[in-house]
Amino acid sequence: MPQEFDVAVVGLGAMGAATLYQATTRGATSLGIDRFRPPHARGASHGNSRVTREAVGEGADYVPLVMRSHRIVAELERELGETFLVRSGTLIIGSQAAGGALHGAPDFVAGSIAMARRFGIEHEILDAGELRRRYPQFRTIRDADRGYFEPNAGYMRPEALIDAQIAGACRAGATVLPDTVVERIGQAGDRVRIETNAGAFAARHLVVAAGAWTRKLLGPPYDGLLTVTRQVVRWYAVEDPSSFRPEKMPVFMWFVSERPGDYFTGFPVADPAEGLKIITSDDGPDIDHEAMEPADIEASLAFHARLLAPNIAGVRPKVVANATCFYTNTPHRGFVIDRHPAMDRVTVICACSGHGFKHSLAIGEAVAQTILEGRSTIDLAPFALSRLKR
Repeated sequence: MPQEFDVAVVGLGAMGAATLYQATTRGATSLGIDRFRPPHARGASHGNSRVTREAVGEGADYVPLVMRSHRIVAELERELGETFLVRSGTLIIGSQAAGGALHGAPDFVAGSIAMARRFGIEHEILDAGELRRRYPQFRTIRDADRGYFEPNAGYMRPEALIDAQIAGACRAGATVLPDTVVERIGQAGDRVRIETNAGAFAARHLVVAAGAWTRKLLGPPYDGLLTVTRQVVRWYAVEDPSSFRPEKMPVFMWFVSERPGDYFTGFPVADPAEGLKIITSDDGPDIDHEAMEPADIEASLAFHARLLAPNIAGVRPKVVANATCFYTNTPHRGFVIDRHPAMDRVTVICACSGHGFKHSLAIGEAVAQTILEGRSTIDLAPFALSRLKR
């Protein structure tokens, strides 16, 4: 007979690590499995920083998740004496004409302002003059631009948070199997069988948080609903790192023109040796993520010449580092957090579409509550699979 657990979690990135931690600290016997050794750079939960903000422009369904995630992060910080959320503030810049479509939201600036007002989130709305005064690094603020600034936001440290939650789960008794590939799963009665290259296991509940591997592992309907896009993360040298420190520069999301490709997110320079981190959200073609090509230095230099040099002062045409990750997307760029349609003991968390990390701690808590206690504090109904199958 295979070893049996109350809860097994496949995939220990942002969502899986949070679910494993929350289930184990609630007293469940738990098993966590990852095909690599988390935290790692082979998925979508790496890169030293992930932007966070409570007024989520993608829509009101997400706001309770990120607000709860921030509270869980604060609890972990108090317990462990570490900083997991750097509150540099988050700034979103765009004009009325270029509010910016991102992650399925048609006007990101307006959407963020609306969410802040609806949920009572502290914020400022900055006109073009104030943006120029506060942030002289930005060369091309237009008269029509406005900024949404959320002072208690900033960025989370993904590798540190994943590591802390896996370690906390292990202290609470979880079994973790890194470098282990799940080959098949199946449900018989009220038990799920998990077959791996290290043997078979059984669980009363299985949570699949396998990111881009969800399609191959689960097959229909997920393989017909999910797409995977390649994303490039770039770090550039700066002339004066002190002018980009978290005390002087927030995380910024800037829609510099009405053209869809003229958008980027930047992060403060916490370590001068790392440089200025810049990311975009590339709606490229569906890819085979396991055959994903590495980032191209020449392409990063071309990106600097086209968008960074004209718009941000002090960013040198020197690429300190490049990295790739991927987004697993649904057609509407929303999340799926729901039971598998053919296996009621299997919960699937997938397709967080490039904006999932800041919600992950609360998602892990809500999933653990649902499978162990029958209901969650935060309603997960807006993320039902049926929304995509209509």
